[in-house]
Amino acid sequence: MKAAAHATDRPSPRWTARLALVTGAVAILVLLLFAGLQSVALVGVGLAGLMVTAAAIWWALARTGPLRALAVLVAVAAPVAVVVLYAVTGLLWVALVSLALWALAVTGGRAALAADCAPAQAPERPAAAPERPFLIMNPRSGGGKVEKFHLLEKAKALGAQVALLDPAHPQDVAALARQAADEGADLLGVAGGDGTQALVAGVAAERGLPFVVISAGTRNHFALDLGLDRNDPSLCLDALTDGVELRVDLGYIGDRVFVNNASFGAYASVVQSPAYRDDKAHTALQLLPDLLTHHSGPRLAVHAQGATIEAPQAVLVSNNPYRTDDPAGLGRRERLDSGVLGVLGVKVDNAAQAAGLLRGRHSTGLATLASQHVIADASTIPVGVDGEALTLSTPIHCRIEQLALRVRLPRRRPGVPRGRPPMNWRRIWHLARTKGRDPTRSDTH
Repeated sequence: MKAAAHATDRPSPRWTARLALVTGAVAILVLLLFAGLQSVALVGVGLAGLMVTAAAIWWALARTGPLRALAVLVAVAAPVAVVVLYAVTGLLWVALVSLALWALAVTGGRAALAADCAPAQAPERPAAAPERPFLIMNPRSGGGKVEKFHLLEKAKALGAQVALLDPAHPQDVAALARQAADEGADLLGVAGGDGTQALVAGVAAERGLPFVVISAGTRNHFALDLGLDRNDPSLCLDALTDGVELRVDLGYIGDRVFVNNASFGAYASVVQSPAYRDDKAHTALQLLPDLLTHHSGPRLAVHAQGATIEAPQAVLVSNNPYRTDDPAGLGRRERLDSGVLGVLGVKVDNAAQAAGLLRGRHSTGLATLASQHVIADASTIPVGVDGEALTLSTPIHCRIEQLALRVRLPRRRPGVPRGRPPMNWRRIWHLARTKGRDPTRSDTH
């Protein structure tokens, strides 16, 4: 009853859309009433400042020496100059108020669109507790989360057999998982980073066994998109006693599994450097100029969905597309069972194209595709697979296996917050005028 009452108390998408339209109109009126004809110049100066800043950041990454120092100076000075100009003309408060109102309108509009979309949730079913669970734990992952959260002791108390990896003697985790399956394990799991998760997930899919993710890594991207608790990995162990099961996709690059993504180009080349682990920022700044200007690194060609991305500086192939409500299109995935790979390619050859990236996915320097198969071609390609650095011969074939992995999750978990679709004022207008769902919308966003 409480849940039903709570749902009834939520504002309807129609009224949220109306509020967004009113707030957007007020933002424009503030500009027109208090800045008059200067409002056009006000907006133009702000946009110019953003473009100059973006172009300067490109120069700072793509150049070295005095040019890099000058570019950094411009990147800092441009937004400061815009603020000073607004202040001198007495219009700073107008710009700030109008910008705040416009941001509120966009936030409300996207919330209305999200509420009007049908939720896309992977079906889950109750799962019996395993009889012989086998877990692999990496004590070094996440700065020592296995010890900090007493994962070994808690897992053993729940009847799990645990293989604790020895940092001094690297072990083949896939071989450990296969051996456990041969000896009768009816569930496999990992407390470690995403690279280790992927290796054991591949074995679980191969043997048809359920798989448990314990968020003991540093970033835990896979756990994030499964809706698991990343602050306390011990809560993931509840999947052994009070769990539900769902099926998710797995990505493959050649014969190797990835649960998150495979990256090609500049980032993959940077992480190949022996110095990267000890000094990430300095190594990246040292290598990026030649990589971004194509003076070093592979010259890529990526084929997907009947299209080709020629000579991009970076390509990210993900196990299901990343959500569009991120500024760069990265971060979280709405689904893990769509059956398609996401492809994000970045090709920026000059400062003007770098400034154009402010348009997001509408930028000519950004290519976004979705496909079941992706082929990357070059002589040899450095690749980052779930954070692990590899070098592979080409052509490299990426594919996705839909619903290949049985994932066992705790019944009670934070869950995955729903994403908000890109702003679409036309849909907002229709939604505000109708009493039901927007007839112009599609079920995907």
